[in-house]
Amino acid sequence: MVWVRESEERERERERERERKEGPSLLALLSGSERRSRGRRQTGRAGLRKRARKRSGALFAEQSGTMLSGSSLIWIGALLLGLEASLTGASDFQHHGYEEMVRALFAVQSECPYITRIYSIGRSVEGRHLYVLEFTDNPGIHEALEPEFKYVGNMHGNEVLGRELLIYLAQFLCEEYRAGNERITRLIHDTRIHILPSMNPDGYEVAARQGPEFNGYLVGRGNAKEVDLNRNFPDLNALMYYYEKHNGQNHHLPLPDNWELQVEPETLAVIKWMQNYNFVLSANLHGGAVVANYPFDKSREPRIRGKTTYSATSDDKIFRKLAKTYSYAHSWMHKGWNCGDYFDEGITNGASWYSLSKGMQDFNYLHTNCFEITLELSCDKFPPATALASEWLANREALVSYMEQMHHGIKGMVYDENNNPISNAVISVAGVNHDITCGTDGDYFRLLLPGTYTVTASALGYLPFTSIVTVGPAEAVQLHFYLKVQPKGTNLNVKAYANKKGTSTAKIPPTNLGPR
Repeated sequence: MVWVRESEERERERERERERKEGPSLLALLSGSERRSRGRRQTGRAGLRKRARKRSGALFAEQSGTMLSGSSLIWIGALLLGLEASLTGASDFQHHGYEEMVRALFAVQSECPYITRIYSIGRSVEGRHLYVLEFTDNPGIHEALEPEFKYVGNMHGNEVLGRELLIYLAQFLCEEYRAGNERITRLIHDTRIHILPSMNPDGYEVAARQGPEFNGYLVGRGNAKEVDLNRNFPDLNALMYYYEKHNGQNHHLPLPDNWELQVEPETLAVIKWMQNYNFVLSANLHGGAVVANYPFDKSREPRIRGKTTYSATSDDKIFRKLAKTYSYAHSWMHKGWNCGDYFDEGITNGASWYSLSKGMQDFNYLHTNCFEITLELSCDKFPPATALASEWLANREALVSYMEQMHHGIKGMVYDENNNPISNAVISVAGVNHDITCGTDGDYFRLLLPGTYTVTASALGYLPFTSIVTVGPAEAVQLHFYLKVQPKGTNLNVKAYANKKGTSTAKIPPTNLGPR
């Protein structure tokens, strides 16, 4: 098989020549073990491509020496098309316009059809789909006790690095799953991952027309109506700060009347998305600084010129841990000095940096079960294509490590006496003034740091039940609850906040147009 070895040598030489001209491919940036694993597949592909060109109606399999029938050629031809598409999509570090982004997402779905699904959560002002790529072992299905995760990129149209990183992440997850990477396989089997590369495709197109060299700080930041989407969510902070003083509701805060008429189509789509999926953890990818930013974004104190105040959530220690997870897994974020600013350990409380109203990360925490942080990933909002390879290498481990954090704390089911799941039951942790609720299947997920906690499950019509649990640093501890029906005539003070409406009377300060 001398001609096979020669063809493989020519293939490798062409690849080396391409890298000299175009820079390193995604393959070149992988770890040694990943590169060797993928190299074995690459070599096999070269041989398959050569043998598929033979004019005869059959060909020889290199290892087995067996003859393949003509019908097998059809299967191999289809396989080769998929392999070629994979190599093309995964190796190019370039900016993706809307159509190119959509093609890239569908190429990943085509390459990994059994672990992926593409769906649209809505359309932008100009009618572009907001496509989400889902990774899990049973796409389209929520499995009990399997947490839901989301990444959101390109909320500001001119902050484009997050968009590209999420496309590369999708390609990476697919390729590594196919290669048998145990870490990625476990993550996909135990998690339902949702990737929205671009929340603001209209703004991106405006920014892309300017290009990296001439893009202004605000060109393309907003949507087609020039509305800043990270100042467009209902303001629940003011309501939360009022409730803190009057012992009111501490989670799943109600939305104002007619809120749907007050937000942009992109914002509306994302809010509906949050309401339809019981997300546990999330990150929102931005640009203009290099820091991991955590809630609250909005200050509790009146704005005083030149002064900022730290606004902690009840889960401040957890949010700091989440932010540090990304910062220290990133190549240089944790060093602190970036873009002319200094952030200790590469993290910051949002309000301590500057106060921001109607932002998405605070909305996640106050209206849903989801913990979200904002990741500022580059000094340059629209970095040149030549910088994308190094940025991917700097962020790859951090993107994976952050997703793994949702598998800490406690999780479980809430049942009635007949083992029927109870949806919307409230899970309270003593000493933490922020409750979470069960999903429609009766499962819950509560992020917690290592320690011993007193946890109570309660639901309308049932007697509450309390358990003590010790959480370690490893996988989430399973803690199930079985609630008994409340006897008639019993009046219990059970927390229940289902579908209440409310309005916020907060005075909105002038919009701050910082990186977030």
